[in-house]
Amino acid sequence: MDFDLNRALNVLQTDADWIGLRQVSETTTTRYVRDGHPQSNHRHQTQGIMVEVLAKGQFGYAATNRLDQESLQAATDRAYAQAVATAPWAVHSFTTAVRPRAVGQYQSPIQQPLELINVADLMQLLTQVCATLKVCEQIVKTTALAQTVETEHTFVSSNGSSVYQRFFSINTDYGVTAQDGTVIQQRTDNGMFARCYQAGAEVLDPQAVLDRAQRIGEQAIELLSAPECPTTTTTLVLAPDQMMLQIHESVGHPLELDRILGDERNYAGSSFVKLSDFGTLTYGSPLMNITFDPTVPGELATYAFDDAGVPATREYLIQEGRLLRGLGSLESQTRAGVPGVANFRATSWNRPPIDRMANLNLEPGDTPFEEIIGSIEKGIYMESNSSWSIDDYRNKFQFGCEYARRIEDGQLTQTLRNPNYRGITNQFWGNLVQVGDRSTLGMYGTPYCGKGEPNQCIRVGHAAPVCAFTDIEVFGGHG
Repeated sequence: MDFDLNRALNVLQTDADWIGLRQVSETTTTRYVRDGHPQSNHRHQTQGIMVEVLAKGQFGYAATNRLDQESLQAATDRAYAQAVATAPWAVHSFTTAVRPRAVGQYQSPIQQPLELINVADLMQLLTQVCATLKVCEQIVKTTALAQTVETEHTFVSSNGSSVYQRFFSINTDYGVTAQDGTVIQQRTDNGMFARCYQAGAEVLDPQAVLDRAQRIGEQAIELLSAPECPTTTTTLVLAPDQMMLQIHESVGHPLELDRILGDERNYAGSSFVKLSDFGTLTYGSPLMNITFDPTVPGELATYAFDDAGVPATREYLIQEGRLLRGLGSLESQTRAGVPGVANFRATSWNRPPIDRMANLNLEPGDTPFEEIIGSIEKGIYMESNSSWSIDDYRNKFQFGCEYARRIEDGQLTQTLRNPNYRGITNQFWGNLVQVGDRSTLGMYGTPYCGKGEPNQCIRVGHAAPVCAFTDIEVFGGHG
């Protein structure tokens, strides 16, 4: 990014009490193969600057993709006019305390630069993935996708902030559809969400990729002859790739302070959590320890500073089952009077930041996978999300998975198809009885967590071990 943001800031003319400039440049490549035939070889670039001002206690925003002083001044004038216009109807009057001075840098840890990914070699690998997925003629569709994203992010402000962050991420997704008469089953590498990391070309190790593809194809065929998941109340064991969504939907979204304050209510619903619950609510069993941690190397939503300039630190949201703090920025913390985290994030240069999840993780326990399964007389083990539904208050939910197996007398036995489970958030987490050790931990993510008006799809990371829950209602069918 050649535009001198500090120089541009210094010559802007405004009566605002504070001004911040956030320049973002992002390059995305998408390569996709279906049934061995290339479908997409796409490269997309976007760049622009968001101007943010504080005037009369209110923030105003305006963006431009024209990197010249005249356009930046015009955006500054629009942002100032917006802030002044909203002042008479303010719900809160802010000060510069919610925009602390921040100085620092961050770059994603990578072993092999994304530039080393040769397009021809990558398309050949994706074609090989499709061939490997097709383990027999009952596989009627194969897909393989690889997406890379490189983001440069510069933030400067009138109170001395100077932050540069550079992110490299890579997302992969492989899947099949299998059919035997009227029975149709889908199996993927990670349910409805891709494998997503801050990483480089090292995650595309051909042997590891093809080994996973072989397993996906074989399990899809296995599901064709499997019986339906029974309807029963039993012990449920969830793999990390399903725990990801369980955390995302029943912990992440209900703890967003702007949702609790009502800012999201007309678009994405509210939350069963009340402001008075922080510090007092028993959210789950004593084994439930959820951290907000944008410092984990390689996890998708790792960063050094949020978009308000707040340093990213690891914080317990829920510790030993008790709710401690919310997913709220300095703005929301000031309004709500409860502790929050460094999660003020925007999806791009043309969106203002809002309260978002980042890396939201369930901390591992001390029980190996074999011991968890070995301790269960009757139960069901599930992997990989296939569907989800949760009410506007993030309270009652129902999730479907791609793959399941019975647990009988401490052993994984019969494969089951179309497994589903349902519950109520506090009751479900209260039934958490075993948490896997670090050897069971899986790190996943999604680049498509949507929120806000206009919509912002943002990158989120989740890590979790294998977990066991008692007295959970499970059932078969397609959700």
